[in-house]
Amino acid sequence: MDYRAGSPEILREFLFYHETIKGHSKRTIDEYFLDLRTFFRFLKLHKNLAPQNAEFDEISIMDVDIDLVKSVTVTDVYEYLAFLSRDRPKHGNSRNTEYGLTAASRARKIAVIRSYYKYLTLKANMLSENPVADLDSPKLRKSLPRYLNLDESFKLLDNVAGMHKERDFCILTVFLNCGLRISELAGLDLTDLRADSIRVLGKGNKERIVYINDACAAAINDYLLVRKQIAPLDKKALFLSSRRTRITTSTIHSLVKKHLLAAGLDSTKYSSHKLRHTAATLMLKSGVDIRTLQELLGHEHLNTTQIYTHIENSSLRDAAMRSPLSGYKKEGAVKDD
Repeated sequence: MDYRAGSPEILREFLFYHETIKGHSKRTIDEYFLDLRTFFRFLKLHKNLAPQNAEFDEISIMDVDIDLVKSVTVTDVYEYLAFLSRDRPKHGNSRNTEYGLTAASRARKIAVIRSYYKYLTLKANMLSENPVADLDSPKLRKSLPRYLNLDESFKLLDNVAGMHKERDFCILTVFLNCGLRISELAGLDLTDLRADSIRVLGKGNKERIVYINDACAAAINDYLLVRKQIAPLDKKALFLSSRRTRITTSTIHSLVKKHLLAAGLDSTKYSSHKLRHTAATLMLKSGVDIRTLQELLGHEHLNTTQIYTHIENSSLRDAAMRSPLSGYKKEGAVKDD
C-alpha cells in the first residue's frame, strides 16, 4: 500500500511527518492512513459531499481540503463514533461479518484523529484552534492479561515435537523468557544475535538490547545447528519457514496454537501474545522491578507495564492475611475432622 497515491495533500503531509520526523514504521503509517481515510469518507457522506448512492468504501478523499477539516466539530466526531459502533463491519473483507467495531478499535481511531488535529494546530499551524481538543475516548473495559503459570509453561516446552521442533522450541523459549512481541521475533536477523543478548527492533523502529539466559542460549544454539543444514532463500532471517523464507507472524501464531493444543492447554484461551504476558508476569513474580520490566518489554510508557502489577501483588495478599478479622469463624460452624 502506498498512501502517497491515495492521499490529499492535507493528509499526506501529516503522514510524511510521522514517517520522517517521528520515525514510525510503515505499518503504523498505513494504519493512520486507513483510519483517517475512513473518517474523511464518513465526513463527506455526513455532510452530503459524496455522490448519491455511493458505496462507502468507494468514496474518494482526494478532494478533502482545509475547509472540510476545519469545519469538523466534536459532534461530528461523536456521530462518527456512533457510525463505527453500529454500521462499520468488523471485518471489511468478509461477506459474513458482524457490524460495530469494539471500544478498543474505536478508541484507536479517535487517538489518530486527535493526533491529526494536534499536528494541524501545533506543528503545521493550519488551524488556530483544535476543534477536538476536548474529545472523549470510548470507555474501555479493563481486564487483566491471561498468562500461563510456571507449570503450564514447563508443560508447553516439554511437549514440543514435529518436523520443526528445534525452531519451534527456540521460538517458544525466547517468547517465555524474553517477552518479545511476535513482530519483533519474526523480524530477528542472524546479525541480531550476540553472545549473551539479542538486538531487537521494536515499535517505532526503536532498538533495544534483550539479554538472554542459559535456556535461551541453548535453544538458539540447537536451532542454529539445524538452520546450517538449510539453504535459506532469506539468508538474513533468523527463523525460517518451511519454504526457507523468513517466518511470518501468522505462522508463529499457528505454531503456538499447535503446541498449546499438544500440551493439553486451551488454545482458544491463549495465544502468542499471551506468551509475552506470561514472560512479563513470571519475571515480575520472581522479583524483577517494574522499571526494568518496562525496558525489557520495550514499553514507551510505564502505565502500559503496570497492568502486570495487578496480577500478583504479594503485599496485597499479605494485607488481606493481616486483617484482624482474617481468623474469624462463625460461632457454631461445623469443624473439620
